[in-house]
Amino acid sequence: MLTSSPVGRSQLTAEPASPKREARAEPASPKREARRRVISQDGTPIAYERSGSGPALILIDGALCSRRFGPSPKLAPLLAEHFTVYAYDRRGRGESGDTRPYSPAREVEDIAALIDAAGGSAFLLGLSSGGALALETAASGPGVVKVIAYEPPYVDDGGERGGAAHKGQLERLVAAGDRGGAVKYFMKDMVGAPAAIVVLMRLMPWIWRKLQAVAHTLPYDAAVMTDFRIPRAHFASIGVPVLVINGAKTDSRLKAAARTIAGVVPGAQHLELAGQTHNVKPDVLTPPVVEFLNGPAFAAAKRG
Repeated sequence: MLTSSPVGRSQLTAEPASPKREARAEPASPKREARRRVISQDGTPIAYERSGSGPALILIDGALCSRRFGPSPKLAPLLAEHFTVYAYDRRGRGESGDTRPYSPAREVEDIAALIDAAGGSAFLLGLSSGGALALETAASGPGVVKVIAYEPPYVDDGGERGGAAHKGQLERLVAAGDRGGAVKYFMKDMVGAPAAIVVLMRLMPWIWRKLQAVAHTLPYDAAVMTDFRIPRAHFASIGVPVLVINGAKTDSRLKAAARTIAGVVPGAQHLELAGQTHNVKPDVLTPPVVEFLNGPAFAAAKRG
């Protein structure tokens, strides 16, 4: 699987800066104290939940996921024992807004707004395409203290597997109103899930409806990945500690991408988690995350 979804680079071009808008956290709902919003630079509301105490840690989900659907609901409570965890809905998902036109740079601004709400500095933990977004944020602006990226899916680093075509096909399907087709294309043609898995997912309407609801954001993830090739020059500018992790049982392309990124980012470390696939188990991922983020040094040894 090539996404930390519930089922399964390139240097961003600088855009003209919009008028500077100070990120502001809005008051929490009286019914749920941890439920909040920040307003991103372009005016988009970004919904998040805060839990735990300690240094700020922002969780960045991969394709089709949100703070209530995917890895975050199980991962956030484990990490909240050590950090103040910010689990949020990426734009276009859950309760966050979706101001057009979309640009990966806007997602970086969303994270910057969360960092501001957290007091001006934070750790970032990104899963799958969220890992790519975490690295992009570290390369683009201040406030990032450390980054952990779990299996950013740069699976076409040589440009020979058709990665450049995925974004356009997803956009065509979404524009035609075929959200189910976009999810199917993502799972079968991009992730490589067997056709039987796709059929099985469609037979679980309570899951399939959730996937279709955020299918319009699949081109966003493809844009973040920019042809699924590692942006070497851009990542070489990252100046904070970085740990890149992959599972020992994951796709060989994901393993290669993790090792390559660790070699590109100055001083980055690499870790392989024994027994893990792209859909990493939260209780296995948590210990090395805590060790790397809380410790002054980290031994990148294999873990069981």
